[in-house]
Amino acid sequence: MKMHVSLYVADIARTKEFYELFFNQKATKVKDDYVKFELENPALVISFVQNKDRVQSNFGHLGFVADSLDVVINRLEQAKSKNLDVLEEMGTNCCYANQDKFWVTDPDGHQWEIYTFNSDVEFNDPKYASQDATACCTPQVQINLS
Repeated sequence: MKMHVSLYVADIARTKEFYELFFNQKATKVKDDYVKFELENPALVISFVQNKDRVQSNFGHLGFVADSLDVVINRLEQAKSKNLDVLEEMGTNCCYANQDKFWVTDPDGHQWEIYTFNSDVEFNDPKYASQDATACCTPQVQINLS
């Protein structure tokens, strides 16, 4: 089985370009208002439907759990080599777990987290002390929707 996700986007061309860089593969299906990617590793089918009026902000985030720090570092280096804006959070205590991770944000503000789980912890990093546990799962990233 594979997970399937479908997201509304404002500009299908910008979305296609971003995800071809982020996923490191060409889209499986491309139409004037639709793009689909079928990923094998991780197993995911994701489609994008151009409908600017249905784009929602602050729905949460999407992510991939990596098997090791090496996988995270490899994907981080790929993202940087393609000039994607990344936010690194290595060794952070977030959501009561120690994680090594990074974030990217697509043209519509959908945030993606790639992380590896290191261990459970009983506290979050001090930078989240004045906020609830979900603060670490929604990084403040500059979003350019132009």
